[in-house]
Amino acid sequence: MAEVEEQVSHPSEETTDESEEEDSEEEPKLKYERLSNGMTEILQNDAASCMTVHDKFLALGTHFGKVFLLDIQGNITQKFEISSVKINQISLDESGEHVGICSEDGKVQVFGLYTREGFHENFDCPIKVVALHPQFTRSNYKQFVTGGNKLLLYERNWLNRWKTSVLHEGEGTITNIKWRANLIAWANNVGVKIYDISTKQRITNVLRDNVSLRPDMYPCSLCWKDNTTLIVGWGSSIKICAVKERNPTEMRDLPSRYVEIVSAFETEFFICGLAPLADQLVTLFFVKENSDQMDEELCARPRLDIIQPLPESCEEISSDALTVRNFQDNECRDYRLEHSEGESLFYIISPKDIVVAKERDQDDHIDWLVQKKKYEEALMAAEISFKNIKRHDVQKIGMDYINHLVDTGDYDSAARKCQKVLGKNMELWENEVYRFKTIGQLKAISQYLPRGDLRLRPAIYEMILHEFLKTDYEGFATLIREWPGDLYNNMAIVQAVTDHLKRDPTNSTLLTTLAELYTYDQRYDRALEIYLRLRHKDVYQLIHKHDLFSSIEDKIVLLMDFDKEKAVDMLLDNEDKISIDKVVEELADRPELLHVYLHKLFKRDHHKGQKYHERQIGLYAEYDRPNLLPFLRDSTHCPLEKALEICQQRNFVEETVFLLSRMGNCRRALQMIMEELADVDKAIEFAKDQDDAELWDDLISYSIDKPPFITGLLNNIGTHVDPILLIRRIKEGMEIPNLRDSLVKILHDYNLQILLREGCKKILVADSLSLLQKMHRTQMRGVRVDDMAKTFNVVVFHCRHMFHKECLPSSGTIPGLQFCNICSAKRRGPGSGILEMKK
Repeated sequence: MAEVEEQVSHPSEETTDESEEEDSEEEPKLKYERLSNGMTEILQNDAASCMTVHDKFLALGTHFGKVFLLDIQGNITQKFEISSVKINQISLDESGEHVGICSEDGKVQVFGLYTREGFHENFDCPIKVVALHPQFTRSNYKQFVTGGNKLLLYERNWLNRWKTSVLHEGEGTITNIKWRANLIAWANNVGVKIYDISTKQRITNVLRDNVSLRPDMYPCSLCWKDNTTLIVGWGSSIKICAVKERNPTEMRDLPSRYVEIVSAFETEFFICGLAPLADQLVTLFFVKENSDQMDEELCARPRLDIIQPLPESCEEISSDALTVRNFQDNECRDYRLEHSEGESLFYIISPKDIVVAKERDQDDHIDWLVQKKKYEEALMAAEISFKNIKRHDVQKIGMDYINHLVDTGDYDSAARKCQKVLGKNMELWENEVYRFKTIGQLKAISQYLPRGDLRLRPAIYEMILHEFLKTDYEGFATLIREWPGDLYNNMAIVQAVTDHLKRDPTNSTLLTTLAELYTYDQRYDRALEIYLRLRHKDVYQLIHKHDLFSSIEDKIVLLMDFDKEKAVDMLLDNEDKISIDKVVEELADRPELLHVYLHKLFKRDHHKGQKYHERQIGLYAEYDRPNLLPFLRDSTHCPLEKALEICQQRNFVEETVFLLSRMGNCRRALQMIMEELADVDKAIEFAKDQDDAELWDDLISYSIDKPPFITGLLNNIGTHVDPILLIRRIKEGMEIPNLRDSLVKILHDYNLQILLREGCKKILVADSLSLLQKMHRTQMRGVRVDDMAKTFNVVVFHCRHMFHKECLPSSGTIPGLQFCNICSAKRRGPGSGILEMKK
């Protein structure tokens, strides 16, 4: 348990009792310091009655009726003479621009710290508490409440006047109010209530548990954890209340919200204040203790505990006894706990002392570990933060720890700690390397050596490499891969590896490492030879990275044998560096590999390798028949006669059928399907594709003595050939499988065709009628004739052309029937109108 000292001579120093901490193995959660500077002067001549905390400043009320604004270090920035008696409450809005003050003599003042607007009222009874709307600065939220013997709500209306409403009365003095968002919580002698300002409804009544305690001596503590969670502390009881929305179906005459008590438990001492800390609670307790010399109880030091609430109990996380000034004379009502949400600062207010508690940070944690001589944990913590500990002190801690690990034989841990402890001190690094060499543990420190901008001398790295080369080839290879090639003399290490290979020439680890060393030294040809010899996966990366395509022209077969897919992709991606002709030439003796290359080339581009398409026919036939037919379909450069010859030699029926049809010999292709494949469905599909009447006749002729074939034809040819042609040629008495179903299908198809024709006919008739009606409507419309200069007889045709009657030619063969000269000319051709006019 940490204690806060009484430090009158040095009030600004940290107030934790070091003597007790040395005996405790549990690290405290909070650290404390007194609020000093201007605060010290105020409390020497006056006493604190209340205080409100904002992220930017503090507002302190005193017993002599004064209000001070202070910065967070306790320096006075403003002073207000409010009253001659005790200030009971100070309220700030969220912006910190408006303040509300109430005092014991009934005065209430609400004013802006940066404006002249305000509210001033004197009541005939003490006003214990005032609370501004959190958004008071905004014009729409000019509201505040006061609490004395009743709860009053003040609202400024559009006439800039204050309207007063009584929210509650009749249950004794109101001692506490907390306003959060739209919810106002207050405490009186009976219990705690919550009012929803948005719906103007009171939504709960949490009764006081211990009614034997005087509410003026043991006042209720209220604290909002968030917009819907209220924490109530009264006497030794704590309740956590959650405000929830009521189901609309259950409302009836009930408020739209209700309160559920999610946690309720008793504490050992009396509660003076509450504040949230993440999901935990910071609780200020008033403590009484029994005296051996007197029968009455004495006031003990107040306690600040961090507790973890549970549904019906709580778990103590930490507990600190605070030695505030004059604690022996204080009562429960003399203490308050205020907190700053932004920085997790907790202010313990008493009449003659104000103590600030804050969470211990990483630097405090390091200080405590060093004090307890827990060097391992201290060093681990110091890796994160060096703010409050000097670098050489951390290094000393680290060196002591490294020495300890070496003494206990934990060489790997000791080497690992060197990275953080030695940092950029190259001299210390080299000393440690030689120490590890002396004890035969160079391997332990090798993986932690500096290898960035700051480096040791090349000789150090070479010494370690030679050590690994003697005893551990795999470890040596790992270092070569991980270490940059310029850490050491590359030629010296190459020579050392070469000497070892003379004794073990097939060692793959040494060969791979030598290839990497050649790569560092830009001798890529030698590295490539080794990688190809070993069939190493990095060979392709090496070729790409260093553009070694000219070096692999005579090694294409080796690359293909190693990994055909990767090799072909690489060759095709770099066609400009290794030509298709060169690859084909190199693979001429390995047709199976040549096929893989040409096949992928064809898939990428059907035309690039066109001169090799004739060769590919045989390659597909030999190594990849499933892709032969797709090749024949897609290639436009394949000689069909050659392909047909190869397919006939190998009796590839499907491919031969395709080639015959492509060459125009469809009857022979159909014959092969029927005779060699005996597949009527395929034959029908082929006939459909060719859409040739002679083919259908051949198909019917071939199938006429084969009942299964006849069934297939009956089921499929109805939409292509008249079924009667087939049915008439069926021999009398031939038994045909599923004949009835086939005839039903033919009839169904026929009916469907009839229906389609009738439907089309109806559509045509309807369209014709519609167009005729449209033409009739058009011709029946009136035509305006405007020729007022002289009276003429005018003839107007339905086509909208009009003529003077004497300009029209005489009627033709049918007396009294005239035609539009222009339209008639258009139908007969150019010049016809003129000839007609001449007639």
